[in-house]
Amino acid sequence: MGTFQTLATTSNKYILGLLALLLTTVICTAFSLGKNDGFDLAKQEILLRKIGHEVLLHAGDDTSRVLPVKKIGYNEYELRFENEFAFQPDSLIKIISRTLAKDELATNYMVNVRSCVAREVIFGYMVFKNQSNNIVPCTGRVQPKGCYLIDIKFESPMISVAQKSYLIGGLPMLAFIGLLLFRAANTRGRQKNVKITGENHFKIGATLFDAQKRQLVLGETLTELTIKESKLLAIFASSPNTIVARSRLQKEIWEDEGVIVGRSLDVFISKLRRKLEDDPAVSLVNIHGKGYKLEIIDPD
Repeated sequence: MGTFQTLATTSNKYILGLLALLLTTVICTAFSLGKNDGFDLAKQEILLRKIGHEVLLHAGDDTSRVLPVKKIGYNEYELRFENEFAFQPDSLIKIISRTLAKDELATNYMVNVRSCVAREVIFGYMVFKNQSNNIVPCTGRVQPKGCYLIDIKFESPMISVAQKSYLIGGLPMLAFIGLLLFRAANTRGRQKNVKITGENHFKIGATLFDAQKRQLVLGETLTELTIKESKLLAIFASSPNTIVARSRLQKEIWEDEGVIVGRSLDVFISKLRRKLEDDPAVSLVNIHGKGYKLEIIDPD
């Protein structure tokens, strides 16, 4: 029964597998762009050093050094200075805002100015892309000369702008390819209603027929066939939607027994019909005066 289920879903697995492969390719390609994150980080550090330089210039100091930028957390950096300086919150906000405007990833961020010794927050504020959400207190008070650290923490983007663009651009392509694969699979299914899935294996509508084991499998239901029922169904499965003459059926099924009884065929056809009736796509019909036909209805 497990073999039958594998055979029945092989086509769908191929389609799902290919779609998964395509989706993985798009995602991996998009996130391979993450290799450029090193460039983005370097750009941010340069901008941060520029902020430090502008802060010192505004404080009237054009000789002191801005010390190397220190990363103190995920997307969080610390600006350190060689000497003490004074600052005005309004000017600090303008310097940082003007500089970070050159970084498309720095739309939401938080700034804290701390004392070097106690590490207390002297001044802090938050900026959002939606400016109505900004939190900027105490902007009018000039801070005296002292040793300060400036911490800037950026909101972590789930994916970069380039990655997002690639993924969004790739989804319509995946949908289009998926539609083509789905239609191709349906077309192949319509071209042949009975699919030979292996030696002595047939897929009739939604029913799987193992001629060797003389079994029908429909979903979770397994139905056993007699030898003659299995022989009859094998003939019908070989010629779906085609009239099979009574004489041919009688000859191929009963010839070896030496005696052909006319009513025997009708009895076995009736039994076989009952065993197939749970599959609405399959119908074993009597064509008066000619024979029988295994009708299989397309899902569409």
